[in-house]
Amino acid sequence: DDVVREYGADSLRPYEMFMGPLEQVKPWSMKGVEGVSRFLARVWRVAFEENQAGEWVKSWKIQDVPCIDKALLKVVHETIKKVTDDIAKMSFNTAISQMMVCTNAFTAAEIVPLNEFRALLHVLNPFAPHLSEEIHARLGGGAMLADSAWPQHDEAALVTDELELVVQINGKLRDKTTVSKDADQATVESIALGTPKVKEQIEGKTVRKVIVVPGRLVNIVAN
Repeated sequence: DDVVREYGADSLRPYEMFMGPLEQVKPWSMKGVEGVSRFLARVWRVAFEENQAGEWVKSWKIQDVPCIDKALLKVVHETIKKVTDDIAKMSFNTAISQMMVCTNAFTAAEIVPLNEFRALLHVLNPFAPHLSEEIHARLGGGAMLADSAWPQHDEAALVTDELELVVQINGKLRDKTTVSKDADQATVESIALGTPKVKEQIEGKTVRKVIVVPGRLVNIVAN
């Protein structure tokens, strides 16, 4: 009751599930409750911002547009899939961890597509029903999330089209770059040699060899 009064039931419930596997004994920690409360506050701040009068208004980042950010779309559908699977396995702690990852992705995004954000609210709903329903309603949602069909993940959105490669010069990490997973060796070499940090490091030097380890790294030998 004390926790509910100070932090709300929506903080207490996820905290109890976030402590760890249900079958294990866990120490109670008020810092943990505060951490979950901050997570829920981040979800709120994705949707709303304070105006000069101190009122919460819809954030300009929330837009009813298709999601063209493939990385963000991938995180959203990973979250739908993992939360769905984890609820079935009663692995609530890892479901909450994934929702935190998704919230961070929305926080970092330049634009937050409304449809994808609603998917996060939907999978959060069993854990924090008051907050998720309030946000959903304020964003113009119709039927309550609890009465709506559970979202389904899209397998196509989980497929990675690009890879992140480490770029080394003489064995030392100098940069990272993203390439298409289907890029040939010549393309990978060209992209690695063209990154600003690499160009700066090899300026005035002769590139002796470029070693490509597919899917992992590019090592440039220069002196």
